[in-house]
Amino acid sequence: MTAEPENIKAILASQFTAYGKGEPFHREWKAFLGDSIFTTDQEQWHNSRQLLRPQFIKDRVSDLDVFEEHVQVLMEHMTKAGRYCDGRQGKEFDLSDLFFRYTLDAATHFLLGRSAGSLENPELEFADAFAEIQRIQNFLARAGSSPERPSTKKLKILNEFVNPFIDDTLRLTPEELATKTKSEEGYTFLHALAGFTRDRQVLRDQLVAVLLAGRDTTASTLSWIFYELAKHPEIYQKLRKEIIDRVGLHRAPTYDDLKSMKYLQNVMHETLRLYPVVPFNLRLALHDTTLPLGGGPDGLSPLGILKDEIVTYSTLIMQRRPDLTPNALSFSPERWDTWQPKPWTYIPFNGGPRICIGQQFALTEMGYTVVRLLQRFSALESRMGEVDGGSPCLKAEIVLQPGQGVVVSFVEGEVGGEGD
Repeated sequence: MTAEPENIKAILASQFTAYGKGEPFHREWKAFLGDSIFTTDQEQWHNSRQLLRPQFIKDRVSDLDVFEEHVQVLMEHMTKAGRYCDGRQGKEFDLSDLFFRYTLDAATHFLLGRSAGSLENPELEFADAFAEIQRIQNFLARAGSSPERPSTKKLKILNEFVNPFIDDTLRLTPEELATKTKSEEGYTFLHALAGFTRDRQVLRDQLVAVLLAGRDTTASTLSWIFYELAKHPEIYQKLRKEIIDRVGLHRAPTYDDLKSMKYLQNVMHETLRLYPVVPFNLRLALHDTTLPLGGGPDGLSPLGILKDEIVTYSTLIMQRRPDLTPNALSFSPERWDTWQPKPWTYIPFNGGPRICIGQQFALTEMGYTVVRLLQRFSALESRMGEVDGGSPCLKAEIVLQPGQGVVVSFVEGEVGGEGD
């Protein structure tokens, strides 16, 4: 196990061909993620990457209508959850749960053309199955074994959810698909994939993999953003002022607006530093190889790694190392005004050839959501004191999420602002 930047650089980039997911990982995850981008190596992985890359070009990522539709539903549910029986606002509720449902709805809409509707239907069977399969897969990844396997029933629920979308797409002829592409009306991620392959299993595997990446990662980071904003009302108000100065209280932000808001970017960077999405990851040595550090009496010599040995690396530990980041455990968006992390010491989206292709999609969705929420709610209060005493519980499954939720209360209302 390592948290050394030089070792992580070797695993992910400079010795990329020496390390991979490996056959054991592929075998354990096949029922869930099949032969997708997350479970394969070498040519098979490269083909998946080439298949998915065009779906995350700027033109698609900067189309914000999907986010707008679902963030409006999210805010209505926040208002409802924060209202007492007599109509007064300020009731506490768990925001994290709403974020996981919101990002599922946005991700299914973006990928499939139709939302799962989990904000309106919190008992959605698919969402429950998706979470349960991941919980068990986490045991397999970390421990190499699990007291249980993903149940056939949960996998069946997952497949029954995505299959109708695949069926609808495969009913289209190549000519109809080409027309959809040109018109852009109703054009989805799945249509784009079907333009390259008619293989049902390939479509299913890539779809589930991207759904996993597009839903849980964004939901967990949004949860941490608001966990910290609630603890630091001065940061909340400083960020809200930047938002109001740029877009006012009502206008929806554009892609350029999001990129231009420096403090918004700082808040997201700092959250991803302190709470990296994937806190632990692993690779298997595909042949006898080395790591740059860890060997010799002082640990500064290369370390031999035998074929089939598993190397785990932790972005969570590395990005919190006080020798790499000043005041590493404090949440300080301001540090990004003057501080620049050294190469390979800050990799929330991984690095090297496997760097996350959905990075801009995630940052855009998170930024858009933060802006819309801070336009609507003039203040935010943390109610986590009685829950965790100010020391957050880190629940590290596939993604790093708040283990005890994000219990907050909001204040609705307009307070000043230019640029409407």
